[in-house]
Amino acid sequence: MPWDPVRDLLTMQERLESLFGRATSAWSPPGDLTEYDDRYVLTLELPGLSRSAITVEYLEPLLTIRGKRSDQGCCPERYQQLERGQGEFCRTFRFERPIRAAELSADLADGVLTVVGPKAAGDRRQIDVG
Repeated sequence: MPWDPVRDLLTMQERLESLFGRATSAWSPPGDLTEYDDRYVLTLELPGLSRSAITVEYLEPLLTIRGKRSDQGCCPERYQQLERGQGEFCRTFRFERPIRAAELSADLADGVLTVVGPKAAGDRRQIDVG
């Protein structure tokens, strides 16, 4: 996927808003979206979350991942340092090309959610200029 400065700015804005309490989500887990010739692979860092705490939804062309990390049970006045987000989160990713929704897969292992979306066959082809 080519570099998209607008997407990067929106991600930074989302993170800044979550720091200052203006975002709808309590936190935003970091993720990477990689494009291959035949598929997209999204990885999202979700340490400490169980499969039942995560929801993955696809409505072309958007993939939305929601979840919730329970608070640690300690009052905020006692934290010496708090860096891990708590509460609900929602991340949405847009695919440049359609994917085969029926073949979309998701797996959670070692705190990393991996979602694989095979690209749909399209009429895209390279044309030689003569």
